Amino acid sequence: MSRLKKDILSLLTGGISVCLLLGGCSGVTEEADSGKPKVVATSTILRNWTEEVAGDEVQIQGILEPGEDPHIYEPVPLDNQIIEDADLILYNGYNLEPALIKLIQSSVSGATFAVGEVIEPLDYDYQGQREPDPHVWGDAENAIAMVNTIRDQLIELSPEDKAEFTANAEALTQTLQEVDGWIAEQVATIPENQRQLVTTHDAFQYYTKAYGLEVAGTLIGMSTEEQPSAQTVKRLSDDIRRAKVPAIFAETTINPALITTVAQEAKVKLSERQLYSDSLGAPGSEAETYVKMLVANTQTIVEALGGSYQDFPGS
Repeated sequence: MSRLKKDILSLLTGGISVCLLLGGCSGVTEEADSGKPKVVATSTILRNWTEEVAGDEVQIQGILEPGEDPHIYEPVPLDNQIIEDADLILYNGYNLEPALIKLIQSSVSGATFAVGEVIEPLDYDYQGQREPDPHVWGDAENAIAMVNTIRDQLIELSPEDKAEFTANAEALTQTLQEVDGWIAEQVATIPENQRQLVTTHDAFQYYTKAYGLEVAGTLIGMSTEEQPSAQTVKRLSDDIRRAKVPAIFAETTINPALITTVAQEAKVKLSERQLYSDSLGAPGSEAETYVKMLVANTQTIVEALGGSYQDFPGS
């Protein structure tokens, strides 16, 4: 959530308090007095899953807004209030959102759950040590496990709504199973020697492993806090030329300037469409939900790497 929006929300929150004291402001007090459990989801992906599973049975508040980078996000005072008021906090874990995790651990009063940590992680090398890769949602099968975890957490929070949570999770799981198979079919149309992915940061290890691609290189590692050196840019450019990939990709949450430089030095095409990595797209965009994000990314990758793309049924 941008600082401006948070300031506005803070003012609105103050307005709600005044309304409650005065007994007026209909429409605002109805939500405040709903009595529904309050659930906070840190990332846009977790919020989307939680909204799909919960339906109208809980109040859901997200912290990160579409396009915001969880790796470098710095909490503002309103985040602390949102977290303290929550009955349940769902976060990714594996240090995806480090500043928020620290805030949650220091100030939380309700239940918390690291949804991503139900997945056995793939590792990456960070300063000579093996660390868990937090981008677990890249594989739709992992998403199914996390959706079912959210279902279980919601049932524990509100047992009387078990039937709705279960039905909603089953419907979403069916869609995820369909998109999982569809992605594999689309990627298989890419010529085998061109199934190589080069992106700004290393967020697609789960996706490539699940769907038959290879990470041919990244400008920076798992965390977008890293700053690539001139040597890193040159090394990646050299690797791209040797690999002979037809295109490389920028990401929506990261400034594309450096990956553009890499493309120019390697004399390779930079895809006109960016990939969604750590965040969903804005409402109304091609990636406003998790399923739409997977579909949009797959279309971008398949078309840029020389495959033939077929629409996802129902999209």
